[in-house]
Amino acid sequence: MFSLNRVHIIGYQTQPVEIRQTPGGASVTDLNIVVPYQFKSESGETLTGKGFHTVTLWGPMADIAGQYVRAGSQLSLAGRLQTDSWEDEKSGDKRSKTKIVALDMIMLDPKDGQLPAPEGASGILSAVNRADIIGNITRDPELRTTTNGKQVLSIGVATNERWKDKSSGETKERVEFHNVVVWGELAEEINKSVKKGQRLFVSGRVQTRSWETQQGNKRTTTEIIADSVSLLGIANPAALESVQATSERTQTSSGAPFQEEPQGEPAGGIPEVQYKSDVKAEDLPF
Repeated sequence: MFSLNRVHIIGYQTQPVEIRQTPGGASVTDLNIVVPYQFKSESGETLTGKGFHTVTLWGPMADIAGQYVRAGSQLSLAGRLQTDSWEDEKSGDKRSKTKIVALDMIMLDPKDGQLPAPEGASGILSAVNRADIIGNITRDPELRTTTNGKQVLSIGVATNERWKDKSSGETKERVEFHNVVVWGELAEEINKSVKKGQRLFVSGRVQTRSWETQQGNKRTTTEIIADSVSLLGIANPAALESVQATSERTQTSSGAPFQEEPQGEPAGGIPEVQYKSDVKAEDLPF
């Protein structure tokens, strides 16, 4: 079964772009994107801050970034979360870092430069940080209570991606393990209802936090702070009610041919818009 691993951010490049070349001649670069954020906590407090994300660009996308992206450029980037692991040469400790591997990039700055920020519009100046995953739960939920009495739950979700190797033609697969954090009432509900092996949809924001070990070494971890979670592959009572009602109407139609219901005035009195494309199928290059 396939899964979903997608993240979309809108932020600002913090430094000049440096292009590297792989031994095979492919271009690659790592962007350092800062994403200002603003959201309300469960207590209603407005929290503001900045998140930093490493975004890796490959091939022609990296070349374009090298030509046109500058420190301060605003970008829209969509891709997948990928965690690289390695062993520290000095200490032998296992290390890891999560980054975004870009699949799409849109440069957002106008030709004549960025506009000044309008006064009193802080609510629409925060950037975009959105992650959506569909995968299997790798461990049972772990519910804890903070010193302030708030419920917080951590859960592991695995996603997989398959692709064909260009050189060998073989199908390869990569598994990503995501740390998901859920707060409040949603955390309590998940703790009671889900378990290892079940399938989840998770939507939230990507957050990287840092801490120090007892030995004084700096460590980081990347998490998805979820605000929406859906349990998948289960019977939904509301959906089943509609399915059963539709089935009963079909059975009582005595084989009468299907007829579409007449189209009346659109809801709200909005006139219907007829869309007509000037593109012909024979003109398409594929």
